[in-house]
Amino acid sequence: MKKILLPAILLLFFVLGTFSCQKGVKETTQEYPMFWTWLDYRSDMNFDSICQVMNDIGMDGIMLNAPTPDDYRVAIPIAHKHGIEVYAWLWTMNLEHDRDQTLKEHPEWFSVNRNGKSLADTTAYVDYYKFLCPALPEVREFIKEKIKAYCEVEGLNGIAIDYHRFVDVVLPTTLWPHYGIVQDREYAAWDYGYHPEMLKKFKEEYGYDPREQEDPSLDVKWRQFRCDQITEVANMIAEVVHSYGKTMAASPFPTPKMASRMVRQDWSHWNLDIVFPMVYHNFYTEDVSFISDCTMENARDKNDRTTLYCGMMATDGPEMFECMDAALNNGAQGIALFTIHGLRSPEVKQQFKAYADSVKAVRTANGGMLKATYPTVANPDPFQHEGIMKLVEGRMQQIIAKAAGKETFASLALSEYKEVNSYDATRCYQVVDNHSKTTFKVTFYLYGEVVSGWDVVDEAASKEDN
Repeated sequence: MKKILLPAILLLFFVLGTFSCQKGVKETTQEYPMFWTWLDYRSDMNFDSICQVMNDIGMDGIMLNAPTPDDYRVAIPIAHKHGIEVYAWLWTMNLEHDRDQTLKEHPEWFSVNRNGKSLADTTAYVDYYKFLCPALPEVREFIKEKIKAYCEVEGLNGIAIDYHRFVDVVLPTTLWPHYGIVQDREYAAWDYGYHPEMLKKFKEEYGYDPREQEDPSLDVKWRQFRCDQITEVANMIAEVVHSYGKTMAASPFPTPKMASRMVRQDWSHWNLDIVFPMVYHNFYTEDVSFISDCTMENARDKNDRTTLYCGMMATDGPEMFECMDAALNNGAQGIALFTIHGLRSPEVKQQFKAYADSVKAVRTANGGMLKATYPTVANPDPFQHEGIMKLVEGRMQQIIAKAAGKETFASLALSEYKEVNSYDATRCYQVVDNHSKTTFKVTFYLYGEVVSGWDVVDEAASKEDN
């Protein structure tokens, strides 16, 4: 898939070879658009121009976030004129356009953390994190009626739900410095789902209060119970969406196992037609292998009726195509970009068009499916991920160079990595650079049984800071 400038016939032959398989993803009867973008809609934007760009580069699906159903009634005819399907990109458990009104009228609906703090009057990470409690019948009815209002929009092709989860009990690792935190385990301040009605419902089923546990984060029943509450609401939404003859989609965290741990979201049990896992590798390991690993897991673990896509960040350069290769070669049936505005240069747009056309040709030749060979599971050993280890060592060189007051540090002479501590999803190692005599603490995070993050610190400097 990388040699996209090959003559068309040779390119098709190359791609067919790339995607021929011994084990294929499950066949589907519905053919959906292959290349998508998420997009925020404003009434004063030149939406026709954006749709023209999408058409020019081979994008044929859009998940549109508009404030009201009437905004979709304006946008849909424009998109359809360009042959683009429109899905309403709707936040569900976390509020957006109706946030302030709901906070004012129903503060009792909001999620509560392990410390007993409600999002109605406290903040988790950012002000716009205002998650509802899925155990409340009133909340479910509120969401159901909102979904109906959008489903009644004529011409809308489907609903794509987002923020259908709890607050992140663990953020992606690259975001930790932004908030000045380290989340090497689950901490009470970010562990949500402790609304009184949620606790009552759990105790009625299991006979105890999870707060009685020494460490509630280790209680698998309690974790799964919260996942199940989210699943019940997702499947309620799916029932409504399907009753209107529309397609049900979602944008969840990278894999079901990761999502279950990080945000209490087990999307493998959702009745989805399409899933767009947000496999934003730059939020996690910063290596493209994260996309391969997650897509392998998703092809195995997704609901059998669900068509798998891969959501990724748009980049205006060669890495964009490397990322798409990693997804499409491992089981994804298409790509969603956040967002089309990230593709800026004419060269990249032209390259994207050639890439999209070639993959669509393969799908047609294969009877409407992209078939791929992939392992049963991703490799959880970080030391066998060449790209990740290159980034780790690059960080070491930066640390050494900074300590020496230099711009670069030429080489490393590393000892063997020694495992010094392991708990939950965290693996801690010690390694010495014999040239600079620097001892490093290297930490890997394996949420969802994939390498989901890493960190490197100078042990001596870290001790001085503490």
